[in-house]
Amino acid sequence: MRRELPRDMRLAVFYDQSILVCESVGSVWESILFGLLLSVAILFGFLKSGQRFVVTLSTTAIAVVVIPVTVLAALVAMKLLHMSFNLMTLGGIAAAIGLVIDNAIVVVESIATHVASGCSAVAAIGLSAREVTSPLIGSTLTPVVVFLPLAFIDGIQGVFFRALAVTMVVALLTSLVLAVTLTPTLSARFIRAPFEGSATGEHDLGGPILRRLIRVYEWAARRALRVAWAITAVTVLVLAGTWAVYGLLQQDFLPEMDEGAFVLDYEMPPGTALSETDRVLKNVEMLLLDTPEVESYSRRTGAQLGLTVTDPHTGDFLIKLKSNRQRSVDEVKDDLRERIHAAAPMLVVDMPGILSDLIGDLTWSPKPIEIKIFSTDVSTLKKRAMQIAEIIDNQEGRGVPGVVDVYPGLVYTGSAQVYRPRWQELLRYGIKSDDVVRTLNIALLGETPSAVLAGDRQINIRLLVDPKFVQNSAAIDGLLIRSETGGSGTRLSAVADRRVEAGQLELRREDLRQNVAVSARTSGRDLGSTIRDIQAKLDREIHDRNGFTLEFGGLYQQQQESFQNLALVLVMAVLLVFLVLLIEFRSMLAPLVIVWGSLLSLFGVELSLLITGTSLNIISFLGAIIGIGIVEKTGS
Repeated sequence: MRRELPRDMRLAVFYDQSILVCESVGSVWESILFGLLLSVAILFGFLKSGQRFVVTLSTTAIAVVVIPVTVLAALVAMKLLHMSFNLMTLGGIAAAIGLVIDNAIVVVESIATHVASGCSAVAAIGLSAREVTSPLIGSTLTPVVVFLPLAFIDGIQGVFFRALAVTMVVALLTSLVLAVTLTPTLSARFIRAPFEGSATGEHDLGGPILRRLIRVYEWAARRALRVAWAITAVTVLVLAGTWAVYGLLQQDFLPEMDEGAFVLDYEMPPGTALSETDRVLKNVEMLLLDTPEVESYSRRTGAQLGLTVTDPHTGDFLIKLKSNRQRSVDEVKDDLRERIHAAAPMLVVDMPGILSDLIGDLTWSPKPIEIKIFSTDVSTLKKRAMQIAEIIDNQEGRGVPGVVDVYPGLVYTGSAQVYRPRWQELLRYGIKSDDVVRTLNIALLGETPSAVLAGDRQINIRLLVDPKFVQNSAAIDGLLIRSETGGSGTRLSAVADRRVEAGQLELRREDLRQNVAVSARTSGRDLGSTIRDIQAKLDREIHDRNGFTLEFGGLYQQQQESFQNLALVLVMAVLLVFLVLLIEFRSMLAPLVIVWGSLLSLFGVELSLLITGTSLNIISFLGAIIGIGIVEKTGS
């Protein structure tokens, strides 16, 4: 491109989203490597006992070798399924590290125990295969059936979770195959009996760390069994507390993230001239240049990042921030919003993040908060939209805290110039109304009376009036109107009256019901509590709702639907796990105890979210489901 551009024109990248992607992917790879090293250290510490150092090292290496092979198998599966490296696929691999090594640990420890008791390596492998193969299959299928329902979620959240579910299922099944094939083969070659005189009983209890933990566990278990009914009552209270803590959690659709950039959508009043829009936006550009955190920006007028048709008085800025800035993205947006409102109060702005703006466009829910007003009366829609916007707008400190970028949703078309024929004058000049319409169409839009062929292409010939005859209203009034049958004709103003009509309200329809949507965003608050405050404030201040109904949409609706889908996945996962455990144990009591313990883990998940101030979103909800699978795998 540089060869084709003028010499004084320089190309520069003002925003590169691959930087964020590469940093995120690199962070996930670091987590995978850290998890691998941590697994090796813990495994070595727990396996070490009276054995020789070389023996302990060999058993650790045999268990760890399944990790890179499993990761390689997951990458091959991603290639075959045309999946890319992203946060979900790599996150699935990272989350599976601790699960895939579990099968190998069970096999290695079983074989090492039999070898230490005096069996040959081949005999130890045979005994271990009979002892652990069936439990291994059951414990591996337990998390697999937890992740399988994730692949059947629809919507934007299904796109996120399907990749993670596939990678984790492939990793778990691969680890099972390696645990019953590769691990015994390596064990036969490298595991040797400990030196003579070593304490076999100590070896059976594992390393020194594990022996201390076992003693503590035995002490706690004996005392818990003495008060079994009290412990059962406590677990019931813990499960009840799970529901209580749920109401205290912050709730969002996606976790907060600093993307280093954001979009500034803007809209001038309908019908605003392009020159006036450009003048106002140049003032906004000066504000951007005065913001020290802004590194670069681009502006588009009459076009946007979205998928819809854009009016000439609307557009967007794509703003990239410096990496070494002092303020966060939200702080920069809040400051910029205040300065724009002070400098250009007629300009309506909206500042979504890059990812949230993209998701909003894909789901047709551009803003987190959307209050839909349904009514058959247009005047009611106008009145209630302005009323609700004033109630929730916190710009002057009287609305709902944390609500910003409020937009009443009243979109008007530009004013129209309407010509109404004077029928007596038309009869006098022998002109039909169709003659007036045809003349105006040709003058303003043109007509294609014929076409020419250029090779194999047909090119239309458009007939237009000289632009100087339609450059303003007075010139249009002077257009000559002639009848198709002939005659001298007359000016347009002689047979028609011109008037300017205000723009009409643009109405949306949902399920054939016309509506207007008041929209807004949040700043410094979670979406769940903000919606609750909006609902409470509307209930207090709008008592009479005759003639209209309210519904909440936007990303809040997407969040609620996602939570319902994930809750259904959680219930299905628990039922499927119970079925697998029922087949494995062939009794009711053990599966019930394991499933009960996994449900209690939800209290720990919610408590950690509450303490750390992390919102409950579709990602943390997914983490809770993964935790269910891990707990049930451990219990089985």
